[in-house]
Amino acid sequence: MSLVHEMPDCDPYNQTEPPKSQRRGRASQLGIMASSLRAIMRQCLAVLGLLLIVLAIPVGIVTPLLPIGLPLAILGVVLLGRNAVWGKRWMEGVLARHPKLERFAPNWLMRAVFGREKSSHG
Repeated sequence: MSLVHEMPDCDPYNQTEPPKSQRRGRASQLGIMASSLRAIMRQCLAVLGLLLIVLAIPVGIVTPLLPIGLPLAILGVVLLGRNAVWGKRWMEGVLARHPKLERFAPNWLMRAVFGREKSSHG
């Protein structure tokens, strides 16, 4: 029976690198995780935008003299339209059903959210 135990090699200069295939695998996993995190963040921002739109209605009613509800609604529309395809489609559908709403939106908002100018009809 031997009393000598083998010690692990602690020399930092004697480390072997993983093969390139493993390094690429880790990088692609990190890329997938980063893109998944971005997708989750975008959906969270879109839901936050939807909540701000819903919250802006009662806030606007409660504070009629202070325009607090309008900036909340605008921020919600921008967050929803820029971060979710479903939100952008929903808002386009609302504007298609109620074209008079579009005249209240400034041109910069239409360009920022929908990537187009205001329609001439409405």
